[in-house]
Amino acid sequence: MNTKGVAYEEQAAAFLRAAGFEILDRNWACPLGELDIVARKGDVLAFVEVRARSNTAYGLPAETVTRAKRTKIIKAAQAYLKARRVKAETFRFDFIGITPGAEPEHIEDAFSADGFGF
Repeated sequence: MNTKGVAYEEQAAAFLRAAGFEILDRNWACPLGELDIVARKGDVLAFVEVRARSNTAYGLPAETVTRAKRTKIIKAAQAYLKARRVKAETFRFDFIGITPGAEPEHIEDAFSADGFGF
């Protein structure tokens, strides 16, 4: 990951901490994919994808999370739950978009894992 990517993920983690989340893991990887941030707030476990754009001329950061990327995140989340033996009554897939000069955009429950057999 490049220096900017590290800085954006750090900004996202700080944003989540300020919102009351506990960061459990960052950049957790397995053969099926990578999870940028895994965080917990209360009974909710959030798998957080972080995306940044240097400007919005070609779209917003949220528009970069394709169906294929969502599928990789979901599969990585399944592997994470199994590998870490985490029991999560409620989990969701969040998104944080970062554009320089703007507050991070946090979309809770940004997409669903319906059909993946959790």
